[in-house]
Amino acid sequence: MHQSSWKSRRHRRRGHRHNAWFRPHGSNERGAAEPGSSDGHGEAPSTSSTAGSSSVPDLPGYYFDPEKKRYFRLLPGHNNCNPLTKESIRQKEMERKRLRLLEEEEQQGKARLGFNASSLLQKSKLGFLNATSYCRLAQELRVSCMQRKKVQIQSSDPSALASDQFNLIMADTNSDRLFTVNDVKVGGSKYGIISLHGLKTPTFRVHMHENLYFTNRKVNAMCWASLNHLDSHVLLCLMGIAETPGCATLLPTSLFVSNHAGDRPGMLCSFRIPGAWSCAWSLNIQANNCFSTGLSRRVLVTSVVTGHRQSFGTSSDVLTQQFAVTAPLLFNGCRSGEIFAIDLRCQNQGKGWKATCLFHDSAVTSVQILQEEQCLMASDMAGTIKLWDLRTTKCIRQYEGHVNEYAHLPLHVHEEEGIMVAVGQDCYTRIWSLHDGQLLRTIPSPYPTSKADIPSVAFSSRLGGARGAPGLLMAVRQDLYCFSYS
Repeated sequence: MHQSSWKSRRHRRRGHRHNAWFRPHGSNERGAAEPGSSDGHGEAPSTSSTAGSSSVPDLPGYYFDPEKKRYFRLLPGHNNCNPLTKESIRQKEMERKRLRLLEEEEQQGKARLGFNASSLLQKSKLGFLNATSYCRLAQELRVSCMQRKKVQIQSSDPSALASDQFNLIMADTNSDRLFTVNDVKVGGSKYGIISLHGLKTPTFRVHMHENLYFTNRKVNAMCWASLNHLDSHVLLCLMGIAETPGCATLLPTSLFVSNHAGDRPGMLCSFRIPGAWSCAWSLNIQANNCFSTGLSRRVLVTSVVTGHRQSFGTSSDVLTQQFAVTAPLLFNGCRSGEIFAIDLRCQNQGKGWKATCLFHDSAVTSVQILQEEQCLMASDMAGTIKLWDLRTTKCIRQYEGHVNEYAHLPLHVHEEEGIMVAVGQDCYTRIWSLHDGQLLRTIPSPYPTSKADIPSVAFSSRLGGARGAPGLLMAVRQDLYCFSYS
C-alpha cells in the first residue's frame, strides 16, 4: 500500500515537470495549454502580437498567443481549411497596424485644423527658433497637414472606371496632365490621360480622356517624350509575348486629346526592342530626339528621326535610366548593384565611355539626377536609398525606412519642396526631407496590403498647372486620391 502510493505521487510530479515546459512564465494553471490542444470551444488564436516573446520559449512549428497564454500549431502549406501560418499571422498584424494608422491620421487631421505656421513664425521672431529649426518644423507641418481627399473621375465610359484598375500613373512636366496605365478586367492594359485642371477644393473633380488603343502585353517602363513639343508623346516599353517581340512605342498624346491650338496628329511609331527593362527620353542638345532602353546586358540609344542606334554592352540587366540635361551623360542602374554613366560623345565601339561608377549591395531600381547634376539619388531592392555626390563618388546621405525586397519601385525627388517620396513594397507611402534624410510622414494605403495593390503616386509643387497647390496623387485599385497642402 505504501509503495503504490509513493509511485503514484512520483508519477504526478513527473507529469507536472513535463507540462511546465509548455507553460509561460507568470501564467497560472488554467491559462496554460499544450501545443495543439483545444479547450472544446473551437477557440481561435488572436493575432495581436507576432510569435516569439522574451518571456516564453520559441517552439519550432508553434505560435504563442500572449493574450490567450497558450501555444497554437502552425500548419504547413496552404491546402488546409483556414490554416494558421506565419504568413497569415503577419498579414493580420500588418492589417491591424494599417487600420490603426488610418484612424490616427483622421484624428490628427481634426486636431490640426486650428494649427498653422503663424505660431512657428511668432516663435522664430521671438528667438525661440533658429532659421534651420524653423524651416524644418514648417516643412513637417506642411507635410503632416496634407489630408486625403478622394478625386471624382469623370469619363465617357463610367462602367470602365468601376472595373479597370490603376497600374501606373505619371504626371507631365507642368503637372496638368496624368498619363495612366489601367489593367482591363478582361485582360491586357489600356491607356488614358487625366486632365488635372479641375483638381481644386472642394470638389476635386477631374476628367479622363480614354483611347481605344490597348494591348495585351505588360508595360515594363514608360516616360514622357518631347518630340513635337514638350511632353508631346509617351514612350512605352512593352514586353514580348509568344511570337510577338518586345517593342518601344511612341504614343502621341493627340490620340487622347489635343491641348495645343492647331496641333497636328502626332507621329505614332514603334521600334523593335528585345526585352527592355527601362527607358528614358533625352532633353540634352547633343542627343536630340533620342531615347534609351535598358536591356539584358545592353543599353541602346536610338534616334527617333534617323533610326540610328548606339549599343553599349554591360555586365548586367539595366533596370533604370535617366539622361542628364546639361552634360551629355546617360545614367544607368543595374541588377548587379552597379550605377554607371555613359558618355554620349563616345561611339559604341570606342573606349572610355563609362564616365562614373557607383555601387549598391542590391539591384538598383531607380536613379534620379538632382537639378545641379552634382548629386544622384538611387534606391535598390534591399530598401536602401542613398544620395551620391557625383564629384567625389561618395554617399553623402542615406534615407531610412523604405521597404523593398524584390519589386521594381521608383523614387520621386522634388527639390523645390525639399522632399523625396517613395512607395514601399508594404504599400506605405513615405516622405523624407531631402536635406537631412528625416522621415517626415508615413501614409498607409486605403486598401489592405497586397502585392497586386501597391499604390502608384505622383507629387508636384503645382498640381493642376501653374496656379495649383503642392500635393500628392495616389492611385490604387479603381480610386484616385489627392493629398493637398491647401
